[in-house]
Amino acid sequence: MELRQLRYFVTIVDEGGFTRAAERLHLTQPGLSTQIRQLERELGQRLLDRGARTVTLTDVGAAVLEHARAALAAADRIGDTVGEFTGLLRGQVRLGMISGAASEVFDVAGVLADFHHDHPQVGISLTEDTAERMLAAVEHGELDIALTGLTGAPLDSGIGLHVILETALVAAVARDAPVDPTEAAGSIALRALADHRLICLTRGTGLRGVFERSCAAADFTPNIAFEAAAPPLLLELAARGLGTAIVPALTAAEADAFGVRSLDIVDPTIHGRLALAWRTDPPPGPAAKVLLGQLRIAFGDHSCAIDE
Repeated sequence: MELRQLRYFVTIVDEGGFTRAAERLHLTQPGLSTQIRQLERELGQRLLDRGARTVTLTDVGAAVLEHARAALAAADRIGDTVGEFTGLLRGQVRLGMISGAASEVFDVAGVLADFHHDHPQVGISLTEDTAERMLAAVEHGELDIALTGLTGAPLDSGIGLHVILETALVAAVARDAPVDPTEAAGSIALRALADHRLICLTRGTGLRGVFERSCAAADFTPNIAFEAAAPPLLLELAARGLGTAIVPALTAAEADAFGVRSLDIVDPTIHGRLALAWRTDPPPGPAAKVLLGQLRIAFGDHSCAIDE
């Protein structure tokens, strides 16, 4: 049994068949099939059921798959460790990011460009997704690092956090909307929002998760009339009188520019947090560790304990 055969086997499973796996591995399909048959002969069991159009795992193959992935990960870590001692980083770093996080404040492109310049042998992948899915991907080892909102849900004890931004949530209504009797000195109690048509970020985002958990704790289900992925659109809808937008805190100038009136949510106040997340067990590989360090330096140091 050779590591390359295990890599071929895992790639076939990941790609869902021999054809795409052969393309990804830059092999001919007959050559790939020969390698898998040789692996199966050495193990004395079939790992894959080959149909006319589909390839599925046998029971033995499903059991072997987990160990094959672990063996390949261990081999990669060996190579990374040797590279660390020689001062040459290699490997692959998988970074996830919530939509809209890259900005002048969080210059993700600049950090990645600097990292690539210093470590050209390291491959970098970048994906955008919701906070919930990225935190799950970090937990399952599918992402090395995520720049993500925190949803307020309990986190696995093996996830490390570095909070880089904390902001209060506010309710925004049209500037010319009648003053609600529940408003008081520019604020509104969370429970009073039960009677409002609300405009929120989409499910799976950190702020939506924090808000819905706060509503549940206050014993009501929010009436979400509109949802969108970008806070500016939420504010535009609110400014046109379509509901009350739940958004990150606004400056007076921002509220005026969007044509809304900003109300602090109180009893209780609600805070959203943006953080870097990574697995601590097992710890990140050398390349991911270096990139994580650069991201932490670039985005500031507001570390906190894992209390989610």
